[in-house]
Amino acid sequence: MASGSLIKLLVFELLEFAAFSIPTLVIMEQFATAYQMTRDRAEKTHYWLIVSCSIAYVASVSLLIWVPMKVLLYKKHRLTKNIKGWRPVMMMCVVFTTLPSFSFSIAVTEVQKNINDSAAVLPDTLPDLPVSLVLTSLIMVDIIEKLRTFSLRGRQKSDDEKHIPASTLQQIKTVTDQGRQNEGNPAHPQPAKRTAVSLPPAATTQRPALKEAGHQEPSFQSGILRTMSRRDVRAEIFLWSFLLWSDTIEMVRVAGHQAVYKSAWLYPVYIFSFISLLRIILTPQNPLLNSLGILLQDLPFIFVRLSLIIALGTITPVLGLCKNVLVTLSYVYFNYLTKFRVFSTFELSPF
Repeated sequence: MASGSLIKLLVFELLEFAAFSIPTLVIMEQFATAYQMTRDRAEKTHYWLIVSCSIAYVASVSLLIWVPMKVLLYKKHRLTKNIKGWRPVMMMCVVFTTLPSFSFSIAVTEVQKNINDSAAVLPDTLPDLPVSLVLTSLIMVDIIEKLRTFSLRGRQKSDDEKHIPASTLQQIKTVTDQGRQNEGNPAHPQPAKRTAVSLPPAATTQRPALKEAGHQEPSFQSGILRTMSRRDVRAEIFLWSFLLWSDTIEMVRVAGHQAVYKSAWLYPVYIFSFISLLRIILTPQNPLLNSLGILLQDLPFIFVRLSLIIALGTITPVLGLCKNVLVTLSYVYFNYLTKFRVFSTFELSPF
């Protein structure tokens, strides 16, 4: 009987291969249907030619790149350990699935525009299924890669100590050591005020963390509230993986608006949406992930959304523009501007 780890490996590999191959086949079939409408509809030669080319592309990429890379990563554990900061599987999905899918999505509308009676052919909105399939497949591969290190059975063991802030532990340790010192030398206790004055500057910078640690969160030990307060990292992976790409999903959805895909605005929307997806290649704990999120998504989306609102109206939500602006400004301010003397003065809120 097959072990649970082997079944998990086979299921994950089949799901990843399906997410790698199906979006390209669906988008290419849509392109073949659009191209067939420009020709003799009774003759299906062009349609089957494009479909066969898409099947040949998926088969060749799978046999020449996907399968050898998977076998190499599975057999060579030393090679896997030396790969730091990026994920080869996600890079293959972005380059060989997402890029051609986005390209042929643009080609579908361009082919339909070349038809003489294009006004009757082009719908009011583009179908959402192909693009949603591409992004959902990419996100599912990302989730599978994150779940590989977790067991799918059994409850996750909770560790209460990992939720205690390090500053609180340091404060407890400092107070304990000071108490032991006073016990060893009871004749000369050190005044509390003098200790507060002699604190080094580095210690005063930790005061916000100490004050923040004073806010106590509720803890439920029994009943329905305990059941509702359970948290599992495996379930949160699904939640945050979709929330992370909600901005890109909204931007791609805007490309289906008739004012966008019937004009030249279709190109920058798809181009910058694809650029924002490049950061999915990085590992979740990569230190460059936050800065690349600003450079590849929020900052370009500010100009794209602002231009769309000025040229075509509020076809893209103003909330999305506010999110991009606030995230970019807060990142620049707290990471760079606070280093200057004008913004470096520390203020402790009384509340």
